[in-house]
Amino acid sequence: MELRSAQIREGVMRAPHRSLLKADGVTDEELRRPLVAVMNSRNDIIPGHNNLDKIADAVKAGIYMAGGVPFEISTIGVCDGIAMNHEGMHYSLVSREVIADSVECAVQGHAFDAMVCIPNCDKIVPGMLLGALRINIPTVFVSGGAMLAGRQPGGCGPTTDLNTLFDGAAAVQAGRMEPGLLDYLENTACPTCGSCSGMFTANSMNCLCEALGVALPGNGTIPAVYSERIRLAKHAGMKVMELLRGNVRIRDIVTPAAIRNAMACDMAFGGSTNTVLHLTAIARQAGHPITMSDWDRVSADTPHLVKLQPSGPRPLSDLYEVGGVPAVMHELNRAGKLDHDALTVMGPLDRYLETCTKSADGEVCRTAENPFSPVGALRVLHGNLAPQGGIVKKSAVDPAMFTHTGPARVFDSEEDACACINAGGINPGDVVVIRYEGPKGGPGMREMLTPTSSIVGMGLSTSVALLTDGRFSGATKGPAIGHISPEAAAGGPIALVEEGDSITVDIEGGALALNVPDDELARRRAAFVPPAPKHDHGVLAKYAKLVSSADEGAFVS
Repeated sequence: MELRSAQIREGVMRAPHRSLLKADGVTDEELRRPLVAVMNSRNDIIPGHNNLDKIADAVKAGIYMAGGVPFEISTIGVCDGIAMNHEGMHYSLVSREVIADSVECAVQGHAFDAMVCIPNCDKIVPGMLLGALRINIPTVFVSGGAMLAGRQPGGCGPTTDLNTLFDGAAAVQAGRMEPGLLDYLENTACPTCGSCSGMFTANSMNCLCEALGVALPGNGTIPAVYSERIRLAKHAGMKVMELLRGNVRIRDIVTPAAIRNAMACDMAFGGSTNTVLHLTAIARQAGHPITMSDWDRVSADTPHLVKLQPSGPRPLSDLYEVGGVPAVMHELNRAGKLDHDALTVMGPLDRYLETCTKSADGEVCRTAENPFSPVGALRVLHGNLAPQGGIVKKSAVDPAMFTHTGPARVFDSEEDACACINAGGINPGDVVVIRYEGPKGGPGMREMLTPTSSIVGMGLSTSVALLTDGRFSGATKGPAIGHISPEAAAGGPIALVEEGDSITVDIEGGALALNVPDDELARRRAAFVPPAPKHDHGVLAKYAKLVSSADEGAFVS
């Protein structure tokens, strides 16, 4: 087996390189072994990451047991919950590209033979995937696991999570909740380390790593505080050495078949709308691009089998208890929805499916004969307001809002929209439009959990729709349509909407219409003047110049 690391450890001319490695404490015996990068996003600020030192130690033990030499390297992360609704959110999606760049630089710069990636939250998972695909060496992903859910006072009622706080804050402001209850929730809704406990973006992406084939069974659902998570990490370290011996690289795994399976799994368990953004970018990086039309076709062909928070009342741990992602994949396979050409870190797809020891329980994971819906949980919308598409989590929308027509309430920033919503300025029937928050216009395509939670907290989620060229948190629920493309900053039709215009949202029909005559839209377009960029220096300015539209995954090539 020819190893990349020979470039830094073999021959007379590599004596300086060996000397530097020996300064790390590496022995001659270890220099005869493969060198494996352990990319760790551990930090003190993100609750999903502050246990990753233990995961990394377990991964390194697994690598060492299997004959490799592990080297831990750090990368960054941004907590979307902490970054929400202030300037920090501009940097969240941008961090995906910084993480990808850092993975590529560190691994290529040191000629590692293989890699284990340890992410756990929203942009870190896809960022590491993008970087790994650029490098294309044997790679295994193992996350830090999900947070356990909180409990209502007295332990009764649905479990609580971070989203409970966002909704609760708006409810207190609207006089619909006692401040004392919000204080209780603040201290109990996020009770452990781990990624937030619903099927939000982080857990969606960690589950999709299994569906893509780059992670071992259990990666998406084993809780962060369970010892099983440590054992999984050790096995991930051992597994990457097995892949290295077989020369199975990540691009051998992330194929069109794997991407189709991940899309189907996403539709089945109702993941975050952010998964559409991330998987689209991942597919482009892998050399197998997908479109919004592809997402539409998969949605139409895939039953919705799992309904976790925020779409339903159950936390992610309930899916773990009934078999996790393998149970969902097994049911999709039984329904003929998986592509068996896919390869996984376990071997062929059938080998992964053999790990499923539990069939669909019929409640947490329904059968294909009795789904929550015969079509997928995410819905793509097109129309004259979104020629290149928009996305909504249909499973989190009250059926009363599947079709809605109302007057546009137009805001050129999230802050302006939040100020109006929290001041009671939005009325039942309105369609809130938040624009200039797309990949270029934001820049950074901010998440809109605060305005959507404010709408929910004020009791308007069954009478008010929200549209944006930005995006939504995985915790968002209600008729919130994001990723509207082209974005306003690029002159998309959303830039032409005026206060009071009639807008129709038809989620069942997949349509999004601005009910304004074509000649009037042409007049507005002729008068449109693009706004000046919001940032003229730093990483945000660079990102705005390079990033593609949301329908292409906000991809930076």
